[in-house]
Amino acid sequence: MSEDSKSANGTGNSTGRAVRSSVLDYMRKSSSAAAPDRFDRSTRRAAVSRSLRATPAFEDLPEYKQVVAQRSAGEQLGMGNPFYRAHEGSAGATTRIDGQNLINFASYDYLGLNRHPKVMEAAKAAIDRYAISASASRLVGGERPIHTQLEQQIAGIYDVEAAVTFVSGYLTNVAVISALLGPNDLVIHDELIHNSAVSGIRLSGATRRFFKHNDLKNLEELLMATAGEYRRTMVIVEGVYSMDGDIADLPGLVKLKHDYGFWLMVDEAHSLGVLGQRGFGTMEHFGIAPEDVDIRMGTLSKTTSSCGGYVAGTSALIDVLKASAGGFVYSVGLAPVLAAAASASLEALCDEPERVGKLKRNGQYFVEQATRIGLDTGLSVGYSVVPIMVGDSVRAARLSNDLIADGVNVLPIIHPAVPEGQARLRFFITSDHTFEQLDHSIAVTEKRLRELEAANFGVSSVDFAALSKFI
Repeated sequence: MSEDSKSANGTGNSTGRAVRSSVLDYMRKSSSAAAPDRFDRSTRRAAVSRSLRATPAFEDLPEYKQVVAQRSAGEQLGMGNPFYRAHEGSAGATTRIDGQNLINFASYDYLGLNRHPKVMEAAKAAIDRYAISASASRLVGGERPIHTQLEQQIAGIYDVEAAVTFVSGYLTNVAVISALLGPNDLVIHDELIHNSAVSGIRLSGATRRFFKHNDLKNLEELLMATAGEYRRTMVIVEGVYSMDGDIADLPGLVKLKHDYGFWLMVDEAHSLGVLGQRGFGTMEHFGIAPEDVDIRMGTLSKTTSSCGGYVAGTSALIDVLKASAGGFVYSVGLAPVLAAAASASLEALCDEPERVGKLKRNGQYFVEQATRIGLDTGLSVGYSVVPIMVGDSVRAARLSNDLIADGVNVLPIIHPAVPEGQARLRFFITSDHTFEQLDHSIAVTEKRLRELEAANFGVSSVDFAALSKFI
C-alpha cells in the first residue's frame, strides 16, 4: 500500500470515528433531554451503593431459602419431588416415565393431535423447507408464508379480520396488555386470571383492580365506581379457567361491555378445541357475535400441539400490535416448524369435529363419576380441566406421588400457585382417554386420598422447628 493510500485510509478511519462519535453524542444528549436528571441521580445512587452494600449471594436470598425449606420438608416426610418428571416419549392420554406406562393427566393435548399423522407430516415438511428457526424478528427478516397462513386460519376460526402470533403464550399476554395500556388506564380482571395477564398489567403501569371470580355484580360495582376516571378500561377473563375448569359468563360480560364501554379481552388458552360444537371456543359456546369481544388471546400449546400464542380481532388492533408490541417487534418470529404444526392442528380441528364431542363426553363423565363417589371437583363444569380438591399442599404432593404406583400421572397444584387450603390435583382430560382409564384413575385417587386423610398426613406432619434454620 502506498503512503498516499495509507494516509487516505487513515484519514478515512479518523473521519469515520469522528462521525460515529458525533452520532453517539447526539443519541446520549437526546436520551438526557428525555430525562434530564436521570443519569445524575443513578450515578449518585451507584456511588452510595458501592460504599454501603456488597453484592448479595443468591444462596442468601429468602426466595432461595424457601425453595430449600420446601425441598427439606419433602425429604423429612420421605416424599420425592412430584414435579419435573421426565417423559420418555410423547405424552397424551398415556405416557412412559422411569420405564413405567402410565395413564396421563398432565398433558394439554386435549384433542390428541400431538401425534396426528398430518400434524407430524406438516412439521417435518416445514423443517425440510425452512429448517428450524425464523432466525430474526419477523419485522426485520423472520417472516415466512406459514406465519401468514396460520394467522389467517386463526382469524377464520373466530370470524374476525386478522390475527398475529407470538413465540410464547405467556409473552402474548405480557406484550399485548403492556402495548395497549399505560399509566392513565385501568384493567379489571377476574381474581383467578392467569399470572401472565397480571404481569402484563404491571408492565403497562395501568391501575389494576380485580373482581370476585365470575361475580359480575362485583365487576359492575367496580365499573360504576371508576367510571370516567381513566383514559381506557379493559376487562380480562378466561374462557375455561385453567386451575378450576369453570367458564366465564360471557353473555353477562358482553352486556356490561355495552353498558360501560370497556375493551373485553378473553383468554382462550384452555377453550379453543374445547368449547363450542366445533371447538371454536367461548364465543361459539355462547353464540356471541364476533364484534362483541374486542381481544381474543390464546396459546398454541394446548389443542394445537405446538408452542406460542396469538391474538385475534380487528385489522386495526393487529396493526397496532405488530407495530408496537415489544414481544412481537423485538422477538424472533415463531419457528416455522411450530407454525406448521399449529396450522395442521387447526385443519384437524375443523376436519374432525368428533374429537371435540369425545372430549366433552370424557370431561363430563369424569366429573359425574368422581362426584358420585364423594370426590370434590371444585368449580369444574366438566370440560378439559377437572380439579380434585385436596386442601392441604403437602397431602396433595404426596397423593400425586402415591398415584404413580397405581399407574396414574397427575400433578398437584399447591401453595403459592393457589392459596393454602385450596391445593388440588389437576386432571387434564383428553379426547383419547377411555372410560376404563377414567374409572381406574378416579377409584385409585379416592382410595389413596382417604388413606392420607385417615393418617392425618399433611402440613401438620412437618417438623417446622427443623426447617426454621432455612428460613
